[in-house]
Amino acid sequence: MVDILQVWIGDRRVGAITALGGDRSIFTFDDDYTDDAQRPTLSLSFKSATGGLIRDHRSTQTRLLPYFSNLLPEGRMRDYLAERAGVKSSREFFLLWALGADLPGATRIMSGDGEGPPVGAGGPGDAAPAARNDRALRFSLAGVQLKFSALSGPKKGLTIPVHGNGGDWIVKLPSAQYAGVSENEYAMMSLACAIGIETPEIKLLNLDDIDGLPADVGRLEGGVFATRRFDRLETGERVQTEDFAQVFGVYPEDKYERASYRSIAGVIWRETGERGLTEFIRRLVFSALIGNADMHLKNWSLLYRDGINATLAPAYDFVATQAYIPDDKAALKVSRSKRWSDLGQEELIVMSRKAGLPEELVLSTAAETVAAFREVWGREQGNLPIDGAAKEVVETQLKIVPLARA
Repeated sequence: MVDILQVWIGDRRVGAITALGGDRSIFTFDDDYTDDAQRPTLSLSFKSATGGLIRDHRSTQTRLLPYFSNLLPEGRMRDYLAERAGVKSSREFFLLWALGADLPGATRIMSGDGEGPPVGAGGPGDAAPAARNDRALRFSLAGVQLKFSALSGPKKGLTIPVHGNGGDWIVKLPSAQYAGVSENEYAMMSLACAIGIETPEIKLLNLDDIDGLPADVGRLEGGVFATRRFDRLETGERVQTEDFAQVFGVYPEDKYERASYRSIAGVIWRETGERGLTEFIRRLVFSALIGNADMHLKNWSLLYRDGINATLAPAYDFVATQAYIPDDKAALKVSRSKRWSDLGQEELIVMSRKAGLPEELVLSTAAETVAAFREVWGREQGNLPIDGAAKEVVETQLKIVPLARA
């Protein structure tokens, strides 16, 4: 039997992933999609150097092409959802089959007959039980943190649907390893919004505010960070999005290694122009000032608001990570260095010249961001739900980052 997964963007079929046997699969575009000059964008990774569409793709073993692999969660979240779906987490064709109805962006993956993965998708010897309809969660949110897709209700709380899918909010549960991380993220996202960075609506809730939370998530303490999904409209319409691991065609495990902020900036400048580049520089400088060492490729995304043209998606995952893991380095190189202590005007000038960016715009945006941050931090830090460790990180960054000293 040949298993085929249909690939859709909204209501438009764009291609298919075909299982070839032996855990191999291959992705192909539909001719109707490739021949359409006004086709919706699936990913920039499928864009050729001349602006056309790359049509020929290699088959893959166990994994899928990076674009599709990056639609799936990582780490604990991946194992959790795979176990509930009765699918072996490493077999990406079947995991995407199980979770494909509620993916990031407007991409949907469906089997031809609408049925779930076949018996045996867990693989020989796999102990994962066959999923029961009342236990399976059919959503996928990229990342490693335990989080759920939720619906807003008439009150301030949120509800996780029975099958987990269809939500317009993302609920991120407290971390058993890092105390206060929800409060930390809420504070840093609030700061970002206050200095003019585009952010989605956010909430800091209690666990009791979340209805429908699965009983098997374990005992947790602390606040719940919730953010409205920017890839879902109030009408229920889905908006296509992709992170920069997808843009560059790299697998999630390479999100810290295979690019730099300079290469991200180059794509943003070419695809989104001055508005996107200005926003990128704000976020880069802001991350340095709060000690956020985790702005890897999957924490930057593009959003296709009109279905075709890229814009920079709203900011997300701003956390003062150095309060938990002391590190004087960014997740990626800016241009020559990862060290925050090297992030001065010279580093930005080198980045601008190598990426073909307007140097004056980059430097003026960086200076304006520092000034806005200092003003807002001085006024609001006492009103934010963060502990002394996070505050100390910010105060230290304001002393060691050359842009802040300037």
